Amino acid sequence: MSSAEREASESNDPVAYFLEDITFQGKSQRTRDAYERVLREFEGYLDDRGLALSEANHRDCMAWIHRLRGSVGESTVATYASYLHRFYGYMTEVGTFDENPMSLVLEEIDESINVDPERRDITVPAMRSFVADIGHPLDRAVVVTLLKTGMRAGELCNLDRRDLSLHDSPLATDHRPQLDGKPDSLYVDAAPKAGERYNDQVRTASNKRKRATTIPIDEELASVLVEWLAVRPDPRSDADPLFLSTADEWGKRLTPDMVHHLVEMHARDQGWYRDGGGAEENVTPHYFRHFFTTHLRDRTGDRGIVKYLRGDVAQDIIDTYTHDWGDRVREVYEANIYRLL
Repeated sequence: MSSAEREASESNDPVAYFLEDITFQGKSQRTRDAYERVLREFEGYLDDRGLALSEANHRDCMAWIHRLRGSVGESTVATYASYLHRFYGYMTEVGTFDENPMSLVLEEIDESINVDPERRDITVPAMRSFVADIGHPLDRAVVVTLLKTGMRAGELCNLDRRDLSLHDSPLATDHRPQLDGKPDSLYVDAAPKAGERYNDQVRTASNKRKRATTIPIDEELASVLVEWLAVRPDPRSDADPLFLSTADEWGKRLTPDMVHHLVEMHARDQGWYRDGGGAEENVTPHYFRHFFTTHLRDRTGDRGIVKYLRGDVAQDIIDTYTHDWGDRVREVYEANIYRLL
């Protein structure tokens, strides 16, 4: 698609444009269908009032959100609000819309609407038992990496071998300069974008961090990664992806769909996933990010460090923790990260 055709697509059917991009980011067909259903319903609501999606203000969005109440449950209202927020946020970021009217809505909205719904409560011992049942080196490395770092599935898929620094390991290889002086750590860049070339390979997912983040690796995660590297196939890309398929796509970089399938398979075996279950019930890669955030925040009492590790913080906090990375971040992390093995 040429740039002119893409611009026309943005303006003529922004929903289709958004859906195409989240598909490139690795979202499943079911997730895509859910977004389309909600966005088309909201689009119809605006059309009845003679408005285009780009013309809606926060009052239009608020009116539609409140209109939903009574017809669907509060958790569904929260989900619909989050869909609109992400749609407008993305279209604003790419420059198609001037602003995100849902930002103000989420500030004003009744506190009974929770945009981060209650999720299954899994204890650390229960998660430890779950990990113990995973025998495949790839599956084990993926799950433990997600649980120990809080990164997103797409961010995990975008990791290259150069993004890993292992101290005193026979499998250690050259790492990127950003990891110099930072042994036993992972570098999660903010740069990779779905559909764009990064480190000489077109990516299937975008990293959604506000800034690049260096995450410490404890002994458990290091041992799991070493076990994986010992049996890792030869990569089919010069980018040297860290996580590669060992199934039909042998040697190819993992995609978010592969990671979701892998996690879903093990969660089903544990009774933590069922068809039709929502975020409150099903364990997915994003649940592991929630688990990491909740448990590490409760253990440290330091929201700033947790936000830093998640890649959610602004430049001033990044500067503070980056400057003191070798001391405060690693010490707090290692003193409080839960044991899984």
